[in-house]
Amino acid sequence: MEFRFLSLAWWILLLRMGSSIDVIDGKRLATKLSDNRIVGGQEAEDGVAPYQVSIQTTWRTHICGGVILDKEWILTAGHCALDFNLEDLRIIVGTNDRLNPGQTLFPDEALVHCLYDVPYMYNNDIGLIHVNESIIFNERTQIVELSSEQPPAGSTVTLTGWGAPEINWPTVEQLQTINLTVIDHEECRKAWDYHTGIDIGHICTFTKEGEGSCSGDSGGPIMWEGKLVGLVNWGRACGVGMPDMHANTVYYQDWIRRTRSGCKNRVT
Repeated sequence: MEFRFLSLAWWILLLRMGSSIDVIDGKRLATKLSDNRIVGGQEAEDGVAPYQVSIQTTWRTHICGGVILDKEWILTAGHCALDFNLEDLRIIVGTNDRLNPGQTLFPDEALVHCLYDVPYMYNNDIGLIHVNESIIFNERTQIVELSSEQPPAGSTVTLTGWGAPEINWPTVEQLQTINLTVIDHEECRKAWDYHTGIDIGHICTFTKEGEGSCSGDSGGPIMWEGKLVGLVNWGRACGVGMPDMHANTVYYQDWIRRTRSGCKNRVT
């Protein structure tokens, strides 16, 4: 089976090394991408997602999404905290245009779940990034609200994110958005032939072929009734008619609260 994480880190590394491959059958990426942005979505209205962040390389290449948890912490997918050294990253807030930041911050610490990829790959894929100065809040920069309720199957949720280009394609600068449908866990597992990477810590979405998340959307928010319920994790590239998997932030709320003083897995 071919899988892909939804960050662009490995593609960027391959590009920098002058490499070109179609499939990476393993931990972080899989199939070559055909369209590296939200598939089937549209440009988001200005200021619609003030909690949204762009995690970028210091040379301004977008690699992952995330959300503002408080004045100094960003919540994202665990693999987004592992793809690059912290000194190679910057975080952009307060904008729909990822090349025109409201504020630029730099990470000084990253934490991933202490059971990241345990007991199976793709499990517990959630992380926190600490920034070097306080985030300045305004109408375009706000803390995300965490939902305490699970969205039932059939619910409409909203994904926002910036994609990133396939090799030699132009970048997607403006924030994109799409509505997706939550599907039942058993239906999701059946579609993936009962893959071990799907567990209680995931929310599955599927609408139709030609719609969904893609590389560069990892760590980005899945919102239900204005509150966060998920973070983009993994799936099959891209919009090909298979469910996408997202970290279930309702399930991980206790971890989010206690992580700074409890179970930590530091990235240095």
